[in-house]
Amino acid sequence: MARVAMLIGEDFDDTELTVPRERLRAAGYEIVTVGAEAGRTVTGKRGTARVIVDACAEDCDPAAFDAVVIPGGYAPDRLRTDAGVVAFVRKFGATGRTIAAVCHGPQLLIEADLVRGRTVTSWPSVRKDLVNAGAAWIDRPVVEDANLVTSRHPDDLEDFCRAILRRLEHDRHDDAAAGLPLRPG
Repeated sequence: MARVAMLIGEDFDDTELTVPRERLRAAGYEIVTVGAEAGRTVTGKRGTARVIVDACAEDCDPAAFDAVVIPGGYAPDRLRTDAGVVAFVRKFGATGRTIAAVCHGPQLLIEADLVRGRTVTSWPSVRKDLVNAGAAWIDRPVVEDANLVTSRHPDDLEDFCRAILRRLEHDRHDDAAAGLPLRPG
């Protein structure tokens, strides 16, 4: 079964976690919540979602995942100070597989030095940070550049989820063409 890591920490955006998680689960993907500390319960900034962190980023092998999704909220700013989380994102970025970040999620991409020379979008207040890190920022619901998928805010989640699912389906077909076992989808 294909696995997707969702990077979470305290004060993640509730809908930016729950909507992609449910769309991915409905499509047959296993979701693993990854954060700074396994077993910790974290709460969304709106208080409507509580999630237990399944795995510590420092202990995760990026090769064990088919994609990474980074919800926004205040969590990405907090997670960017955790060396294990940043190292996981950087190593996963090197795999060339899909990394999807919404709203403030690209803050982790900045910290992992994955945006230089790339075109992205985000919540407007993150724009200057992305530009200063070497990215080109544009105001669109979803921006795809190589393995990065970025989105602006909760109103864009349906487009964001469609882009992630389309990429995972493409990867699934590439695996089939290479003679590897089919992933769900």
